Amino acid sequence: MSNYKTVFFTLGILQIILGVFMFIPIVFQFIYSEIDSSFFGASLVTIIFGTLFFLSNLDHDKKLTLQQAFLLTALSWLSIAIFGSLPFIFSDLNFSFVNAFFESMSGITTTGSTIISNLDKMPKGILLWRAILQWLGGIGIIIMAITLMPIMNVGGMQLFKISNNDSSEKILPKSKEIALRLIYIYTSLTLLCGLTYKIFGMSFFDSLTHSMTTIATGGFSNYNESIGFFDSVSIEISAMIFIILGSLPFIAYIKFISGDRKIIFNDVQVKTFFKIIIVSIIILSIYLLITGSADLNLRSIFFNIISILTGTGYVNAEFDTWGSFTLILFLGLMFIGGCAGSTTCGVKIFRIQILYLFVVNQLKKIIYPKGVFVLKYDQNPIDNKFISSIISFIYMYLVIFFILTALLSLTGLDFITSISGAATSISNVGPGLGSIIGPNGDFSTLPDISKWILTLGMILGRLELFAILVLFLPSFWRN
Repeated sequence: MSNYKTVFFTLGILQIILGVFMFIPIVFQFIYSEIDSSFFGASLVTIIFGTLFFLSNLDHDKKLTLQQAFLLTALSWLSIAIFGSLPFIFSDLNFSFVNAFFESMSGITTTGSTIISNLDKMPKGILLWRAILQWLGGIGIIIMAITLMPIMNVGGMQLFKISNNDSSEKILPKSKEIALRLIYIYTSLTLLCGLTYKIFGMSFFDSLTHSMTTIATGGFSNYNESIGFFDSVSIEISAMIFIILGSLPFIAYIKFISGDRKIIFNDVQVKTFFKIIIVSIIILSIYLLITGSADLNLRSIFFNIISILTGTGYVNAEFDTWGSFTLILFLGLMFIGGCAGSTTCGVKIFRIQILYLFVVNQLKKIIYPKGVFVLKYDQNPIDNKFISSIISFIYMYLVIFFILTALLSLTGLDFITSISGAATSISNVGPGLGSIIGPNGDFSTLPDISKWILTLGMILGRLELFAILVLFLPSFWRN
């Protein structure tokens, strides 16, 4: 285990940070007279374990090999989900371990699925902790997507390397400056979002928690009706703006700060992202207008398409009553997701773009057998190895989706619940479809085995599949 000292040293730091964040809800427990020992006890346990990891690995070499980077990525999310569940377990709300772990994993992976059916009556400390978990998960996935995953060549993420000099042997030192910039940008957007919510009528507490879950595109709300509880056009417009800001590649923000003022408008991912939103709104509007399945409410159409596409999961209407085509459309949007290097989830737009370019290129080769066609993305040539990683990722994504659907159906769930539950877990969206886990439902009534399956889907989807699957290959550890 001496070769993995850097891994456990880093895990120790992460646990200490998590434990420190657990003190924040304690402050609000005093403010709202909801004092109990749940967060203090959870914080104490988390910090003690983190300190033990930290102190016992002080002599680490400050380097990560490729294998260690994969291990650290998986263990980080798993350990934070485990220790993040302690406040739920130690509370007076009688959370079982599976429910507490499900809620914690849903938070840290910014999925947004919940087992809590009476959010309106939850203690403020618990509501705040759910928001904090999603906020930490959001910044965590951004840092990982921009610094670790490109180096690990996970599903084509090497396209987003910060520089061409990255080495798997020196990941941590090279990522510090980038990580600090990302945290600065992420925090600034969160504060601006919270201020906007407050101006437009939210209470201080609601604006605080919703700003964290908005920028993280996580979707945890303090109310069963989600954002629809406020019934405010201004709040919904603000939410859409900041959801979109959280869905843009954060590397673009870094480049913008560095002087490239046109990066947001020139980025091919961003342009496609907005095209998908516009086209989806037009298609759904025409469908509802022709069929009369529901009142043509552009406000609800705009909001729910943006929320579902980005994996945020906020809702302001019962869209599962809009007809069967709407369910299919939203299921497709769940899979697409947002931009790579953002807090969003799903297959990611850049993979969809490259797969489309690959298919078009193959068709050209059939029509013109003697032609030479170079596949390019954003004016950069793409080699066969890169294409292979993209196709492999999408293939595994679909295979795991169908496996999750089959497993959920074996636990006794109906077809709509099974297929949408699998989609919402692997795509980290939040609400599913149907009467049980639909926009105004929750996951509390599902069997425990179903919750474990969904939890597995959450971490697989959040860590881009390969970061988990590769750990089970003996050949990977021998290299």
